[in-house]
Amino acid sequence: MKLIASLKDDQYPFRGVSHVREIVRAILLDENNNVCLEYILDDDGFGPRDYYETPGGGIKDGETHVDALKREMEEEVGYHIEVIEEIGEVKDYYNLIKRRNHNYFYLCRRTTPCKQRLEDDEKRRINKIIWVNIDGAISLYENMQNCLVGRIVKQRELPVLKLAKIALQSKR
Repeated sequence: MKLIASLKDDQYPFRGVSHVREIVRAILLDENNNVCLEYILDDDGFGPRDYYETPGGGIKDGETHVDALKREMEEEVGYHIEVIEEIGEVKDYYNLIKRRNHNYFYLCRRTTPCKQRLEDDEKRRINKIIWVNIDGAISLYENMQNCLVGRIVKQRELPVLKLAKIALQSKR
């Protein structure tokens, strides 16, 4: 998969890396090409959180990227999906928890609804799920929290949303 960016965490002091997490994330579209975003609102060890994030999560042992992506979209968003294409990879760090992340982004479309299965921490952290057009998603990211973990998420995902916009325009 094409490397989009390799980012440093400039929000928290570097304390080394104790583990690497492989993560899949979706630029998930509905039938009108609106993008699914999770509105994160919390206050925890990372500090105040008030930002948007694409749905996704960790790849479990033995899972392919696509299997993990399908499971995560069912759990977090409550939809089965089809993968349209790869977008690319973003490597970043969460210095606070000594973690390096390998984020693999895919352009996907929702298909049929299913039962959402949020974990307890996701129920607390995810305030709501919204569907917004790609320009609206980009605008939300450009104007969202630009400090602490929100800044890390913004740096990771804004370039991906812009690439997704180009991909959508080429499919018209």
